[in-house]
Amino acid sequence: MKNLFGTDGIRDRANSSKLNGNTLMLLGMALGDYFRDGDHRHRVIIGKDTRLSGYMIEQAVTAGLLSMGMDVFLLGPIPTPGVSLVTKSMRADIGIMITASHNKFHDNGLKIFDKFGNKLSDQVEMEIESLMNKEIEKKLAEPEHIGRAKRLEDANARYIEFVKNTFPKSKSLEGLKVVIDCANGASYISAPTILYELGAEVVKIGVNPDGFNINKECGSTDTSMLVHTVLKEKADIGFALDGDGDRLIVCDENGKIIDGDQILGLLAVSMKAENNLREDTVVATAMSNLGLEKKLIEHSIKLIRTSVGDRYIKEEILNKNLSLGGEQSGHIIMRDHGSSGDGMITALKILSILKDSKGTSSQILNVFEAVPQKLLNFNISDKKVLEKKETKTLIESYKQELSSDGRIFERMSGTEPVLRVMIECDNPEKLDHIGEQISSYFSKFN
Repeated sequence: MKNLFGTDGIRDRANSSKLNGNTLMLLGMALGDYFRDGDHRHRVIIGKDTRLSGYMIEQAVTAGLLSMGMDVFLLGPIPTPGVSLVTKSMRADIGIMITASHNKFHDNGLKIFDKFGNKLSDQVEMEIESLMNKEIEKKLAEPEHIGRAKRLEDANARYIEFVKNTFPKSKSLEGLKVVIDCANGASYISAPTILYELGAEVVKIGVNPDGFNINKECGSTDTSMLVHTVLKEKADIGFALDGDGDRLIVCDENGKIIDGDQILGLLAVSMKAENNLREDTVVATAMSNLGLEKKLIEHSIKLIRTSVGDRYIKEEILNKNLSLGGEQSGHIIMRDHGSSGDGMITALKILSILKDSKGTSSQILNVFEAVPQKLLNFNISDKKVLEKKETKTLIESYKQELSSDGRIFERMSGTEPVLRVMIECDNPEKLDHIGEQISSYFSKFN
C-alpha cells in the first residue's frame, strides 16, 4: 500500500504531513537515488502552477535532489503537459509538476514523469516511498558532486511553439472569437498567446493569479464566468482549463457546457474519418456516459473502459497501441500529439474541426444524447466505507434494481477525502429515487 502517492501523484493540504519541507526534501532525495543511473550529469525538470505554496515545495524538493547530485532546471509557472514536453526534449531523467490540478489554492501536490514523459507506475511509486528513510542519508553526493539549480527562461516559449505546431499550417483561426478561461493557473501565459498567434480574437479571463485565486470561481470546475462571458461577448466558442492546464471543458455559442465525453465523441468520429483512429478504438473510464458508448457503436468504434484517472487511460493506450482516450472531466489524451493530456492541444483540435464544418460550435459539439446521470460527492474521511457490509448490500440492491436500465459506479477519490457515486439511468424518476436513498445513507458518515 502507498502512503504518500495517490491515484495521480501526491496531493494534500499544503504544509501537511505529506507536503511539508521535511517530507518533500526526503522525497527529492529518494527520487534522486532512484533515478540516478550512470555517470552522466543527471537532469530534473520542475514546473509549477500559481499556488503560493509552490515556492516552498519547489525549494524543498530541489534541495533533496541537489543533495543527491541531480541538476535541477526550474521552469516557473507552466502547464503540466509543458513539463512532460521539456522533460523529453531536454533528455532529463525526471519531470516534476507542482500542482493540485483543479483543487483550491490551499492544496498542492506533485505529478512526476519519467524521461519519456509518462507518469510513474504504482510499483515505482512504492519503491520511491520505501527509500524515504534515514538510511538515504548514507547515499548523499560528495561535496564536489552536489547538483546545480537554475531557471530555464524559455520554457513557456518552447511549449507554445510545440502546441501551435499541432494546428494545421494550412488553417488560421481568423474570424473566430474565442473566450479562454485559464483558471488563474499555469496556462495564464501560454493559452491566450497560442490562440492569438494563430489568428483568433481572444477574450481572456482567469489570467491574474495572485497565489490564492487559482480555480476560484473560474476554470473547468466553475464555468459560470465562462458562460457569462461567451454570451456577453457573443463569442463563437469558449474554453475553460483547470489549474495545471491538462484538461478542458467547452462552452458553445449558446452558453451550453460541453464535457469531456462529448469532446471524446467528436474527436473519435473525426479521427476515424481521417483514418487516424488506431484500431478504431477509444479508451474512456467507468464514469463515461452510456450515450458516448452508443454513439461510438453507431460509427463502428469500440470503447474500452478503465479505472478513473488519466494515468490508467494512458497505460491502456500504450498497451493496446491506440491513439485516443479521455475522461468525462475533460482530460483528453491524443497520443500522436503528446504523452499526457493537454487542454490547449484539445482546444486546437476542436477549433480545426469547427473551421472545417463552417457551422457553429453547438452544431459540432453536441455529439450524442447523454443518458441522465447523477454525480454525488460525500465528504467522508473513512476510506473503508465501501468495504462495510451494510454499504455493499445497499449498493448491490440498487445495481440489481437498475439492471439493464443503467448502472452505479462508486469510488473513493484518490486526491481528496471524498466518496464519489455516479448513478446513470434512462428513467429519470428511478434515477432521482435511487439518488435520494443513496444520499440519505451516506450523509450519516459526514
